[in-house]
Amino acid sequence: MSDHEGTSRGFGFYAPFILTALLLAADQITKALVIAGIPEGRIAWSWGGDFFWLVHARNLGIAFSIGDELGMGLRRALFIALPAILITGALVYYFKGKGITKFQHWLLAILVAGGLGNLIDRVFRPDGVVDFLSFKFFGIFGLERWPTFNIADMCVLCSAILLALTSFSSEGDKAGPGKPAKGKKK
Repeated sequence: MSDHEGTSRGFGFYAPFILTALLLAADQITKALVIAGIPEGRIAWSWGGDFFWLVHARNLGIAFSIGDELGMGLRRALFIALPAILITGALVYYFKGKGITKFQHWLLAILVAGGLGNLIDRVFRPDGVVDFLSFKFFGIFGLERWPTFNIADMCVLCSAILLALTSFSSEGDKAGPGKPAKGKKK
């Protein structure tokens, strides 16, 4: 049973969307600052030798530049339609899903923020999604540097991982504080 099932959907139910708006604003503001202040392909600042770079990069593909070699029409259609469908699915799950915890509602709101952040880039920035955080990866998985990313990417990746992990939680975890799990006595 959902944390909100059988109760009116008050402020607490919609509160995670305040975080969505804040993360989306932070994503778009940082991208605008990068565009305004760092020439594309340049490292503006580094820390720890070459461990961290603040850089202006563009990504025409999706995660890890997958699909950046596709033709522009196909790429734009796929990389706009697919994220839009996934964002819609996340919102439907947020409002209609059964057994979703409050924490998972927050994670879905973060996922939506990240999805919208990169979708805005794909629609309004034909040169690609703006990425700017680059970390040395020391050859792990054959990568000298982790693929350059942005705030929206962090939102999508972290929330997706945590959603996957929390989906494996037991019924007792979903029962919530002060509520006995099915088959357990309080």
